[in-house]
Amino acid sequence: MSQERIINVARGLEKADLVIKNANIVNVLSEEIHKADIAITDGIIAGIGDNYSGEKEIDVNGAYVTPSFIDGHVHLESSMLLPSEFAKAVLPAGTTTVITDPHEIANVFGLHGISFMHEAVKNLPMDVYTMLPSCVPATSFETSGFDLNSYDLSLLIDKPWVLGVAEMMNFPGVLNLDKNVMAKLELAKSYGKRIDGHAPFLSNKDLCAYIASGVKSDHECTTPEEAIEKLRLGMYLMIREGSAAKDLDALIPVLKNCNSRKCLFVTDDRHPSDLKEHINGMVRRAVEAGVNPIKAIQCASLNTAEYFGLKDLGAISPGYKADLLILPDLKNFKPDFVLKHGEVIVENGRLTSNFEECMPPSMRGSVNVKWIEKDDFRICTANDTVRTMEIIPHQLVTKSILSKVKIENGNTVSNIDTDTLKICVIERHRATGNIGKGFVKGFNLKAGAIASTVAHDSHNMIIVGTNDYDMYIAAIELVKSQGGKVIVKDGEVVSKLPLPIAGLMSDKNFDYVMEKCAELNNVAHEIGCTLEDPFMTLGFLSLPVIPELKITDKGIFDTNKFDFVNY
Repeated sequence: MSQERIINVARGLEKADLVIKNANIVNVLSEEIHKADIAITDGIIAGIGDNYSGEKEIDVNGAYVTPSFIDGHVHLESSMLLPSEFAKAVLPAGTTTVITDPHEIANVFGLHGISFMHEAVKNLPMDVYTMLPSCVPATSFETSGFDLNSYDLSLLIDKPWVLGVAEMMNFPGVLNLDKNVMAKLELAKSYGKRIDGHAPFLSNKDLCAYIASGVKSDHECTTPEEAIEKLRLGMYLMIREGSAAKDLDALIPVLKNCNSRKCLFVTDDRHPSDLKEHINGMVRRAVEAGVNPIKAIQCASLNTAEYFGLKDLGAISPGYKADLLILPDLKNFKPDFVLKHGEVIVENGRLTSNFEECMPPSMRGSVNVKWIEKDDFRICTANDTVRTMEIIPHQLVTKSILSKVKIENGNTVSNIDTDTLKICVIERHRATGNIGKGFVKGFNLKAGAIASTVAHDSHNMIIVGTNDYDMYIAAIELVKSQGGKVIVKDGEVVSKLPLPIAGLMSDKNFDYVMEKCAELNNVAHEIGCTLEDPFMTLGFLSLPVIPELKITDKGIFDTNKFDFVNY
């Protein structure tokens, strides 16, 4: 990049590479909309004003030009797509930068997983920055593939593509001055990098202590009251709208009545069906709910860039990267054009070319289990009333209830009549032979079994079924395919989506994954399941940091008692 050329273009002494003519610029810096030309050279905005000329010109005839959008916190692996396929889905929606936390793959492959994701994003027309996972494993109550300590993170913290340490879920560790936790916080602070938070319901003096430790954001607020308290104490509010956890509607009053400059939009975890409309969908819905359009666009661009210290992103200003959206209006927020570094990468909603893809390094198999037998699914208890996880639709939390099961030949089995089904978690990283066994209510399966290796956060194999044999066949199929999602009925595999990359991601394209996800849901509904997305619900039943009852490879975990419990 030539400073002399940019200065000469800015002064109008030389032609720009590209000029966007007659734009209504949505200025997130001055919070106004004004008409001007935008001169771009070497991928940088050189000048804003009248009568610029360029080697190429696009006359937008009064269309709106905004900075492109940034996703401030996302686990790319949750899309079940390689990053190149993720990019193809979200670029037409106007997301050109993401800050990713490779927490999921790090639980499987550790530093190798983080490096894999970094290699996989090279040469994409998208900026992908990384926050290093702070909690691998998330807790000591489950078995993950790796345990990352502060020394491990120190090997990457100084990389320019690393912005800091990701969501510190272990807030009890912060409050109790856990040495390992404190070392990770000090590592980030010593390099002047960000520390993201994850602290649902934390309040009062404990919240003050958490923030004083260096944590500066949170994406777990579900009520305005919780959000306002965190804003008052200096946190940035990451407003989340994922596939499972949806908080935007609840937090609209905060955007309308508080300092929205401390708010940013994130997706956290999204499945393929929710990617075609991305951050732009959050902007649209916020505006529909009465939020000022400029404020909403700030939450999707400038606020996020400023929080992470991305000084040349998030606004339309001389010296900033020419990452821009051209919108016909400020209502539907579907861009006609998307520019990345001054290049048109999306035109009329379509990618302009098949961009070069970097082939990520190969990964070893990740489903490593001790030999599985059908009898491994037996549960022996004399009581036909058992402690059961009850699913609450559209929520990640569960209830702990008592429910009726059946006993056959000394084996406690699923009871379809009471919708009390057996659930097992099989450790799949170290072949320990650990199998957590319990019961769950809410799937309403009338036959068969469903199983997955996507099971937050340690991603062990999780299986729910109406009978032990189908559960056994489902487990064997996951081993054969080295991960994925599967449905078995009467001993036959009736639907599956292989996820051979870490048991989390497909090596196929977006359309294939979408088709298989839809097929899995349809087949699950055919065998009686009443949940909208049973595999999404299944994937969170093994996360022992979310109330009230969960199950890991080590057993049934009660978050109220913060300990394992019996049936």
